[in-house]
Amino acid sequence: MASISNDGLPEAPSVESPDGSPTPGTLGSGPTRPAIFHARALAKTYRMGDVDVHALQGVDLDLFPGEFVVILGPSGSGKSTLLNILGGLDAPTSGDVHFRDHDLVAASEAELTRYRREHVGFVFQFYNLIPSLTARENVALVTEIADRPMTAEEALARVGLTERLDHFPSQMSGGEQQRVAIARALAKRPDVLLCDEPTGALDAETGIIVLEALAGINREMGTTTVVITHNATIAQMAHRVLRMRSGRIVDEVRNAVRVPARLLEW
Repeated sequence: MASISNDGLPEAPSVESPDGSPTPGTLGSGPTRPAIFHARALAKTYRMGDVDVHALQGVDLDLFPGEFVVILGPSGSGKSTLLNILGGLDAPTSGDVHFRDHDLVAASEAELTRYRREHVGFVFQFYNLIPSLTARENVALVTEIADRPMTAEEALARVGLTERLDHFPSQMSGGEQQRVAIARALAKRPDVLLCDEPTGALDAETGIIVLEALAGINREMGTTTVVITHNATIAQMAHRVLRMRSGRIVDEVRNAVRVPARLLEW
């Protein structure tokens, strides 16, 4: 049976990059850092009537501190299912997944709630802001339950919205609303940002502004950032790109040169 760590999640062994080479998250030479996520043989099967739908099939994955990872794939390839399992929103049918020394498969619902609250920030395609609250108030909702939050003002400043603190969602563009959602995720100082189609509802110009905000957080705060998307152009800004098809990771590419978000075109 797994032991329980001080923050209430089951412990598991730490994992380092298997080839001993510098990982994309290390941003330079020197010893490798332990993987922040380590998943092996992940499978997820949903029962739909008389049919089993295999959303994930034997997925192995390591993610490292400070990485910016883009996961590409068509609808139904398993991207969102994988992200939800990493975020503690869903559980695999079989396989193992660890966040640092925490066994997420063995964790109880209460332990997963604590894990999400303390370690993970989520950004979704639709912003899920409360219409009756200002940008500042939407972000402050998270700061009230976090252990070591930044202020709502600081979080909004990091995504370039200092001038919109007291605006309501209806007074902001789609890109501004998405940046409020990013600030809300950022305010609790998460170890990882999990982003599900963060530009999917935006035009290219606005989407690039949102991607610049995510890249800045990854660069300046060292927050491990995972973006799943249909948009292959976004892969150019990643340290590492994974492609999924039929519930499997079928390809992995490390970008020798990363393209700044502002130079992307689609």
